[in-house]
Amino acid sequence: MLYAITRPVSKSIQNCELTHLDRCSINYETAASQHEDYVCALRNMGATIVELDPLHDHADAVFVEDIIVVVDGVAVLTRPGAASRRGEVESIVETITPHRPLHRIESPGTLEGGDVMVAERTVFVGDSTRTNPAGFAQLKDALTPHGYTVIAVPVPGALHLKTAASYIGDGTVLANPAWIDVSHFGGLEIIEVHPDEPMAGNAIRIGDKLLFSSQFPHTAGRLTARGFNLVMVDSTELSKAEGSLTCKSVIFTSEQGQSQHRDD
Repeated sequence: MLYAITRPVSKSIQNCELTHLDRCSINYETAASQHEDYVCALRNMGATIVELDPLHDHADAVFVEDIIVVVDGVAVLTRPGAASRRGEVESIVETITPHRPLHRIESPGTLEGGDVMVAERTVFVGDSTRTNPAGFAQLKDALTPHGYTVIAVPVPGALHLKTAASYIGDGTVLANPAWIDVSHFGGLEIIEVHPDEPMAGNAIRIGDKLLFSSQFPHTAGRLTARGFNLVMVDSTELSKAEGSLTCKSVIFTSEQGQSQHRDD
């Protein structure tokens, strides 16, 4: 079974962490409505939704991807580079424990899930302002025994690796080459975002469908021309918080031998 862990938008979203964007007004009601449409799209694409309780005192808590990395055989609780987000991590433990054994990133390591791009058995990890070499080394130690190759990728121009690039299946990466050196993805095919849409390098592949933001019509045209079946959602408000589509969910499959989580 395919699961998607999500969390509602925090009422304090206006106080989100920002690194590369100037602060501007975020409409909470619009953000919450758009997020509901996003969750509905994931459900319609075949995911069973597991919704965590809101954390209204944690402005960025909707970006649940950043607090955990889930791959075949193991889950790794992160230690966010943004200190304001470290209080979010324990809130996912009870939900993920039935599905995976847990590892933790410990100090002095920092790691955020938005810096972790899984491409089959290769895991690319952003060396960013939020993920440091110690965090990378600990993640590599946790994943290597499970058959993963873990590769560091410098991220000079974006908040997270997956702000600039995302794996969209079939050996293909959607990427903004102005923000990241795509030569690090050797052996993978690159679809470049349209130059007028620098934040378009983020999408979610589920089955034969690709969840993509309606903000980026030119890049959507490139993907459609390449044969991708797009499901479009609007995410304008949370993009003001430097949030991409992948940030807002943790998607994984159940594994044989693990107890099944009940979505109450």
